[in-house]
Amino acid sequence: MKMSSQEFLNWDSKRITLLAMSGAGKTTLANKLPRDKWFHYSGDYRIGTKYLGEPILDNIKQQAMEVPFLRDLLLTDSIYICNNVTVDNLAPVSSFLGKIGDRRLGGLALDEFKRRQALHHQAEVAAMFDVGDFIAKAENIYAYKNFINDAGGSVCELDNQDVLDYLAQQTLIIYIKTSPELNQTIINRSKSSPKPLYYREEFLDEQLAQFMQDNNYSDSSLIPPDEFVSWVFPELFQSRLPRYQSIADQYGYTLNANEVAQVTDENDFIQLIAAAIAQQSS
Repeated sequence: MKMSSQEFLNWDSKRITLLAMSGAGKTTLANKLPRDKWFHYSGDYRIGTKYLGEPILDNIKQQAMEVPFLRDLLLTDSIYICNNVTVDNLAPVSSFLGKIGDRRLGGLALDEFKRRQALHHQAEVAAMFDVGDFIAKAENIYAYKNFINDAGGSVCELDNQDVLDYLAQQTLIIYIKTSPELNQTIINRSKSSPKPLYYREEFLDEQLAQFMQDNNYSDSSLIPPDEFVSWVFPELFQSRLPRYQSIADQYGYTLNANEVAQVTDENDFIQLIAAAIAQQSS
């Protein structure tokens, strides 16, 4: 939604979607808001607990069944397995997404990887369409007046206009734009600790083909999983930046990540957004 700076300040029940790459400061910013006033909705948490809960467990059980000791216990119902997804620990979601490559090194075959990517896409779309219900629940059940949607970094990859239209109807979309220095820090971090990510299928096919050509791999099953993730992340990062900006230009407003990092409390946050609206509306 679009509004004037004064309309935002007068908005009695503020509803905001934060959009940015992981590492830009979305969650850190959300955590600076008073918990008794702001309902914190995590798209990734919703994905992991509601929409990918069963596939995540199936993946864990499949791995456990390859260990004879655990297999016997599972088959006799002597143990049970559960995942413990939290807002601060999304490792089960990442482990389910996995990485393309050599199975002996923990990689996934390309068709299985794409199947999981498709499931994640469906889950993320559904999680974003849950925002309106949670806004209502936050106010009607828990008496929260304000709502913040900490959206996953891959929302810009969904290629689903209905999702963006819906989020813009329900919330004020705020994009946290990173500096070149922070961009490089995030890229360097990804190289030292490669993590599973969601890719648009067209992007994945193009980048995987280029990677295999550059590194003389005849089959994706031969790739060391971390090698491709480290190689592709800078390309993914750069491809997402204009997508984030396009969403902000059409539906919302942009904040500078360096200024966001200086926010210490709710008032700082509100005033920063109000200033951005005033500047970008003119």
